[in-house]
Amino acid sequence: MLEVTKYTRDVLLEIAKKKKIYVEGNFLKILKAPADDPEFQKYLELCKEKDSSARRKRLEVTKQVQEQNKKLEEANVINASLVLELQNRMEEVEAAKAEAETLRDKAMEDLDTLQKRTQFELINLIVRVALWVILGVGLLTTILYIYVLSANLDSTIIETTWSNLFGILLTNSFSIVGTIMGVKYATDKSN
Repeated sequence: MLEVTKYTRDVLLEIAKKKKIYVEGNFLKILKAPADDPEFQKYLELCKEKDSSARRKRLEVTKQVQEQNKKLEEANVINASLVLELQNRMEEVEAAKAEAETLRDKAMEDLDTLQKRTQFELINLIVRVALWVILGVGLLTTILYIYVLSANLDSTIIETTWSNLFGILLTNSFSIVGTIMGVKYATDKSN
């Protein structure tokens, strides 16, 4: 134990009276009041009560902090599981989105193939009909021209008509083929 000198005693009592500051902590355990000084004994008892009260308050605060930390840790675990679940949902959404895009691309490709096939069939039909018309008109005109020549009829009008008709048929056939090739080139996406 540590005996307190008169000067130290007076300083401690004055600080307690004026500034309400008391000795606390483990230092109180080694302080000893002289037996003939009841005022300093009361001071030390008051210091011990205040120290005990402060320790109780600190203990309560510590318990509150520990309780809050425990709740925060539980909330953190719940939060982490929610974040993980959210990430899993996001991955599922991304996968569904990628699948939908794949299906859309496949449908677009099928539609494009169907359109090209329909265009190709239509072009084939137009070319066949045009060739049959050109061939039919050409054959009919040639047969008529041969008939006029063999019958010894006046063929001057038929000669120029036959020549003009073959020129027009030839021009129209090239025009049809050119138009078809232009449409095919314009609708071809690879070029």
